[in-house]
Amino acid sequence: MAEVLSHSVERLQGLRGMVDLLPQQTALWQKIENTARHHFKRAAIPEVRTPLLENTELFLRGIGESTDVVGKEMYSFLDRGNRNCTLRPEGTASVVRAAIQHGLLTQGPQKFWYAGPMFRYERPQAGRQRQFHQIGIEALGFKDSRSDVEVISIAWDLLRDLGLKGLTLEINSLGDLADRLRFRKDLISWLEERRGNLDASSQDRLKSNPLRILDSKNPSTQELLKDAPSLSDALGEESKTRFEQVKEGLQNLKIPFKLNPLLVRGLDYYTHTAFEITSNQLGAQATICGGGRYDGLIEQLGGTATPAIGWALGMERLVLLTSKIEPEIKKSEADVYIVNRGAKAESIALFITRSLRLKNRIVELDSSGSAFSKQLKRADKSGARWAIIIGDSEAEKDQFILKDLRSEKVSSGETLSMKTLFQRFS
Repeated sequence: MAEVLSHSVERLQGLRGMVDLLPQQTALWQKIENTARHHFKRAAIPEVRTPLLENTELFLRGIGESTDVVGKEMYSFLDRGNRNCTLRPEGTASVVRAAIQHGLLTQGPQKFWYAGPMFRYERPQAGRQRQFHQIGIEALGFKDSRSDVEVISIAWDLLRDLGLKGLTLEINSLGDLADRLRFRKDLISWLEERRGNLDASSQDRLKSNPLRILDSKNPSTQELLKDAPSLSDALGEESKTRFEQVKEGLQNLKIPFKLNPLLVRGLDYYTHTAFEITSNQLGAQATICGGGRYDGLIEQLGGTATPAIGWALGMERLVLLTSKIEPEIKKSEADVYIVNRGAKAESIALFITRSLRLKNRIVELDSSGSAFSKQLKRADKSGARWAIIIGDSEAEKDQFILKDLRSEKVSSGETLSMKTLFQRFS
C-alpha cells in the first residue's frame, strides 16, 4: 500500500484590531447608516468618497506632528514608487484635500458627508478597533455661529432618532489662534511649576502638545487641573461673543448642553467651537460623536483661508449602544422561497427565481438538492411568506405548488400554472 503523505495547513486569522462584520451584525450597521443617510438627505448634504490611502504629508500638516495620532498611531509606509503613504486615520483632512484639489471651494460654501473605515494603531478595545469606521459631515466656507449650531443639531437629532438615551452634549470654545497661543503660554508656565505632580504621559506632552494634557484621563492629573488656568479666561471679546451666540442658538433649539472647559479635542486644527456627545452607557470610552470648528485647516493644506466646521460619529461605539436597544435585528426577510428538486425542476426554478426578482420580489433559491422536507424547513426558517415548490412531476405539467408558510391552516398548497403564478406576484 502506497504511503499517504498528509500535512496540515495553518489556518489564517485576521489581524489584531481588524474585525469581520458577519451577516447577523450587518443589519444593525445598515440601519444606522440608512438613518444617517436620511438625515443628511433631509439637510441637503451630498456624499463625498475619498481614498483610504493618502500622502502622509496630508496628515502631518493637517492633524499636527505633535499629536498622538501622527506620532504613534498612523499606518504609514513607502509604496513601490517610494512614496510615503498613510491609511487615513480620520476623514476631515481627506475631505478638505479633495475640495481643494477639485476646486470645489471656488464654487461657494460646500457641505459634504462621508462614511468609511479609518486606521489607527491603538490598543483594541470595545467600541474601538485598529480599523474603525466613522460617519461624518464637513461644512466648508461657513463662518457664522449658526453653522456651528446647525451641524451640532444634525448630530443630536440623528442620535436621538436612533433611540439613544443618556446622551450629553459637551461644548467649549478654543478661541482663535491668538487666544490659544496666549492660553498655551499661561498653561505651560502653570504646569511647569507642578511637573512632578503630572502623570508620565502628561509630562511628555508638556513641551510638544500641552493642550492635550487637559484631555488626560489620569485621575490625579484631572484633580490637579481643576485649579489650572482656564481657556475661557484667555478668550478675546470676539471669541467670547461668538461662543455666546452658539450657546444661545442651542438654547433656542432646546438642545441641552454642558460647558466643559477641559474639552480641547485631539487634533491641532480645531478653533473656536469644540464639542462632544457622550453616553453614560459606555464607561470610560464615552464619546460617540466629536467635532468642532477648524478655520485654519484649509489654508494649512494649500487652499485659501476658509472657515469650516464638522464632526464624526464612531460607528463601533454607536453599534454598541444601539445593540442595547435592539439586541437582534433579523436579516431582510424573503418574500418567496423556492423549493426544488430534479433536473428539469431545478432549471425552471432558476428561471422563476430570476423572473420574480425582476419584479422586485425578494427571492431565496434553495440550491441544495436535498429532500423536500429539509428544504421546507429551511423555507420556514427563512421568514418568507410563500414557498414555491417544484418537482419534476410539476415541471412536466408546467405547474407549481404555492404554499402559504405563515397561514395558521394546515395546507399542502395551491397548484398554479406559470402564468397564474406570475400574475399572483405581479
